[in-house]
Amino acid sequence: QVQLVESGGGLVQAGGSLRLSCAASGRTFSSYVMGWFRQAPGKEREFVAAIKWSDGSTYYADSVKGRFTISRDNAKNTVYLQMNNLKPEDTAVYYCAANRYILTRSAVEYWGQGTQVTVSS
Repeated sequence: QVQLVESGGGLVQAGGSLRLSCAASGRTFSSYVMGWFRQAPGKEREFVAAIKWSDGSTYYADSVKGRFTISRDNAKNTVYLQMNNLKPEDTAVYYCAANRYILTRSAVEYWGQGTQVTVSS
């Protein structure tokens, strides 16, 4: 059974940092793209960042470029999202996601349960 388990969310002041983790289990992810989406109240779920498990190529939404960094630890089967200089508009539930070869909002094979990130002004 495939599982994506997120951790690391919480409450932080604007300008602060958080690191989210997504521990993946249940299959081999070598051909997968893994990443993060977020959903704020009343808004659609949106792409944040992704990383190719095979070669480490990374992709970011324009809204987080220069502030967020996605990385992976192959030995631990874990993906991280380091979030710096957080803004109140980053407040959302953050979801880990995985899909073979490409990752978009409509192309996700596995979702995590989500972790809340709240940024106070």
